[in-house]
Amino acid sequence: MRAFESRARVWRGLLAASLILVVAALAVPVGAQDWPVLRQGMWDITRTIQPPGGGAPRTVPVKRCMDPLADWQAQNARLQKAGCTFSPIRHSGTTYTFTANCSVMGTTSATTTTIVVESDSAYTLTVEGTTDGQPTKETARARRVGDCVR
Repeated sequence: MRAFESRARVWRGLLAASLILVVAALAVPVGAQDWPVLRQGMWDITRTIQPPGGGAPRTVPVKRCMDPLADWQAQNARLQKAGCTFSPIRHSGTTYTFTANCSVMGTTSATTTTIVVESDSAYTLTVEGTTDGQPTKETARARRVGDCVR
């Protein structure tokens, strides 16, 4: 029974950590005037997630119809209501960086997000930090592949 409880506790921790990484990765504390234009459409996103404290990275492909800036702004608003705080965004060329501090579902994280915009149809997002004191890292490579199917 202890092995089951231990595994359940590990899975809950991984779920909470993954939630925080996803949330931090999608939250961008900027207004439209501070952000380059990214086209709405169908996006292929390949996420590579390193679990807190190590272990084998997990790769998750996602294909979704989205407007990246609108999605990030909506997510940011939800996170701020939940108590997350963000630094002002720093911008140099095509690179955008900000930090986030969150406490969600009893799990705390401090992350730095770096987004490199290649064009209005491609970007790479990297989130590095700690979750409950354990190092974490996630990388998302996103490419617009066309218009959304209606």
